[in-house]
Amino acid sequence: MNVIYAYPWDLVGDDAAAGRLKALGADAVALAASYHTTRAATPMHPAHRLVDALHSACYVPVREEAWKGNRLVPGTPSWMTSADPFGEARDALRAEGLAVHAWTVLTHNSLLGSANPDLVVRNAFGEPYRYALCPASGDVREYCRTLVHEIVELGAPDALILEACGALGFRHGGHHEKTDGTDWSAAQLALLSLCFCAACVTRYESAGLDVTVLRSRVRAAVDRDPRSVTSVEEALGDMADAVRDLRTGLAGELRDLLLAEARSTRPGMPVTLHANADPWATGPFATVPAGVDADVLVGNCWNALEVDEAGLRALGRLGPRVGAYLLALPPRPADAEALSWLADAYTAAGAEEIHWYHGGLASSARLEAISATIAR
Repeated sequence: MNVIYAYPWDLVGDDAAAGRLKALGADAVALAASYHTTRAATPMHPAHRLVDALHSACYVPVREEAWKGNRLVPGTPSWMTSADPFGEARDALRAEGLAVHAWTVLTHNSLLGSANPDLVVRNAFGEPYRYALCPASGDVREYCRTLVHEIVELGAPDALILEACGALGFRHGGHHEKTDGTDWSAAQLALLSLCFCAACVTRYESAGLDVTVLRSRVRAAVDRDPRSVTSVEEALGDMADAVRDLRTGLAGELRDLLLAEARSTRPGMPVTLHANADPWATGPFATVPAGVDADVLVGNCWNALEVDEAGLRALGRLGPRVGAYLLALPPRPADAEALSWLADAYTAAGAEEIHWYHGGLASSARLEAISATIAR
């Protein structure tokens, strides 16, 4: 199965867009129903060459009656004139015979995080990640639940794709990012992703953890020579197992809540998770356990090939069907041979679906390469 990702603005105002995506040979389009701040190229659109989405937004109508009483309410896309961008784009895709999967970004929300700093992830140094709503808070979980309900109810998709279904961490942050070039080790980045917001602190204390000691261990490890910090377990010592279980449990609470909401709203609708088998994983691809009750687990394949293959194999041991989130944009070459080689490698590593990123951002040459790869 081949799934092409797209934004509503790729289709709204472009009568040829749905047909262009259909011509790629894909089975379905993952259409953004809720998405974070972005500045996106639109090389094929007849009316614009970029869209500046100034804040996180919901692309189905935000009904006052549905959100009444919620502390967190999603923003609406002022950069689009359509009253229902998702619905308009969905109908255009369905007219071409394409299935539509509602691509739903959950806890990655700078707009709401900036306005509610007590509800965001906060690291051991006390620094808030304003882009990262922490699902330890009941307000955040209720926001995500209502968002999923409204997208399934109003958007009427054929399937649902959940991204950032857990806490975000240090990476995948803000505009003009200047942190990716640091020399922190992978373990230090995971430690910088541990949350110490008020709700998480309460959870640590309820589990019998000394938060002062935990915070001190995290800070000390982050400030050590990166070459000496090789694992989270080594840094946290006898606290590691309890912290890991709390983190995976928190992601599980959110995931189970949203799967139940989606399936009660639309029984039988398939649900895909952007997922990672690593118990310390945070970000768009949140940690998932063996036996997770989802239809498809999609792994991030934007890294070195051996890293991507290992990630897919790990997901394959968890039970559900596996998909590969294949980056078809720069710096990867715009030719079918290179993309075919990657798709074949990911398939060999266990992927039964290829999720192509991205049908709206890609140039005509890249679209041709995707089409040729799918057509083999």
